[in-house]
Amino acid sequence: MAPPLRSEHSRVVVLGAGLTGLSAGRHLADAGVEHQVLEKLPHAGGHAITLEDSGFRFDRTGHLLHLRDPEIKKLVLGWLGKDVVEVQRRSVIWSNGVYTRYPFQANTFGLPPDVAYDCVEGFVRAHFNANKPTPTNFEEFCLAHFGEGISRHFMIPYNARLWGVHPKEITSDWCQRFVPLPKLEDVLAGAVGKNDRELGYNTRFTYPRLGIGELPKAMLLEQPGVQFSRAPTRIDLAARKLVLADGELSFDVLVSTAPLSVLMGLIQDLPPAVAEKAAQLRCTHLYYLDVALGVPCGKDVHWVYVPEAKYPFYRVGCYSHFSEAMAPKGKAGLYVELTSRDAPDMDALLPQVAAGLIEMGFIQKPEDIEFARLRKIDHAYVIFDHNYFSATETVFEFLEQHRIVSSGRYGGWNYSSMEDALLFGRDAASRARELLP
Repeated sequence: MAPPLRSEHSRVVVLGAGLTGLSAGRHLADAGVEHQVLEKLPHAGGHAITLEDSGFRFDRTGHLLHLRDPEIKKLVLGWLGKDVVEVQRRSVIWSNGVYTRYPFQANTFGLPPDVAYDCVEGFVRAHFNANKPTPTNFEEFCLAHFGEGISRHFMIPYNARLWGVHPKEITSDWCQRFVPLPKLEDVLAGAVGKNDRELGYNTRFTYPRLGIGELPKAMLLEQPGVQFSRAPTRIDLAARKLVLADGELSFDVLVSTAPLSVLMGLIQDLPPAVAEKAAQLRCTHLYYLDVALGVPCGKDVHWVYVPEAKYPFYRVGCYSHFSEAMAPKGKAGLYVELTSRDAPDMDALLPQVAAGLIEMGFIQKPEDIEFARLRKIDHAYVIFDHNYFSATETVFEFLEQHRIVSSGRYGGWNYSSMEDALLFGRDAASRARELLP
């Protein structure tokens, strides 16, 4: 006989035990709010996990902690203790057969002279253009701020490969924090190799010695009550309950860190206007390779941006340069993020990847690769298209009316860092407390 179905109630239910969900649970507990955390997978962490394979340790591509908020930094370092490394970023661009410093727009020194001139001349022309129109999409943003050369040689092709859609489809509003806007003096200094400072928000980072999966493990020690392999099959808003495989769980406030599109698909009887906007939410998936090298990595970098279409990948990173513990001694672990959103033919792909890594100096011969594992991230990048703001405004207003807080990189449907995920959880717990009847 099957066990009887459960019928429960919790003042706050948190969906998801990724960083945002664990952070929300932690702050709800600190405030003395009765709550439950449900996770559909058998483990915590969401995308912030570390896989062990034949002595190598692989994250879900690069997951790095850029800790700027004092409270969050104190919490993270308290969770992880001393088993962390502090790292000064070493990131570069590979294009035109040479390496240049990041960001491309402020470091054209070393490029072929005609390419460097094209980039600098275009930037100067754009800089002094007093009549440039207000950008309506990301391509226009690049042309207005960087000029035609930098846009053509890097910004437009790289971002098309990263996002999986052409920059014309993306608004310019997402990028103010994540796309460094250099000053004229930075571009001129970078053209002759005189830049003496690193640009961008992520110049330094903290990293757990055994991989990013150590962070949710440490957070979980404070929350032993997380319920794994348990998630709603639908949400009944009228009854304010989650329908689960093993019963029902009613709630006063729901905090969801599931992807926003997934959450909306669980809700029964959406009003047509809300359903229409929810259908406009766009997100792209990502295929990538975890690559084990039987030799040390030939380039002393953390990651490389690759804008040119002749390569099947747009970014390559080295886990074992974040921490030596990520690979056996004398070996290295890489992540290779693939441009195509189609499932790859590995027999055709691996020789292309090996050839690219040889050309870039990561390895000397194909046999230096011990193995490569194909991975997929179903929700990788939210698409900030021209429906984005009207769609999210309608959806979040509807959820707020029903005392649902949707938070996190995917719950909040945004582009953000790991520290942001922890901040989102703190803010979601605060908002949940405000919404409690």
